[in-house]
Amino acid sequence: MIVLALTMTMGAPFATAFDLESDQPIRVNADNARLDEGQGIATYTGSVEMSQGDANLMADKVVLHRDENGVSRIEATGTPARYRQPAMEGQGETDARALTITWSASDNRVTFRREAVIEQGGNLFRGDVIHYDSAERVVTAEGSADQGDGSGRVEMVIQPRGNSGSNPDNNPNGQDTDGSSQGQ
Repeated sequence: MIVLALTMTMGAPFATAFDLESDQPIRVNADNARLDEGQGIATYTGSVEMSQGDANLMADKVVLHRDENGVSRIEATGTPARYRQPAMEGQGETDARALTITWSASDNRVTFRREAVIEQGGNLFRGDVIHYDSAERVVTAEGSADQGDGSGRVEMVIQPRGNSGSNPDNNPNGQDTDGSSQGQ
């Protein structure tokens, strides 16, 4: 197993996910819903679409856990589950996917498990497990056991500061990311 930690000061890899402490409502649409008020669990299945403000989650199944303070945990599974958030605070749009995505309010952590990929503004994080600690602003990525094909490794691509990918529309002065001029 390969473990790599990266602090957010090297380039903000992605924004926090759903804000479980926000006053903004979380909206859920699904084919089926089961609410267990005694346990504080709501289970949604079948083409689940969940949103809070501009943040969106699409999954096969979503389980919301509530406590006396509101939603405390969100577990999403899919093939893959997909989370999207528009650009904010100088960060590019976030597009994240994994077979399992979990948000936990108590430890300020978002965890992407199995086939995890997070893309934002040209930055890419890929691994078996990716944790984002929103309080400490630290990303930790873990690879899976190597099966002889190199797939067990963590992959990260971090764009230089001020560069949000190689899109010429994002580069008004006509220079490539290495500083050379683009051809005419």
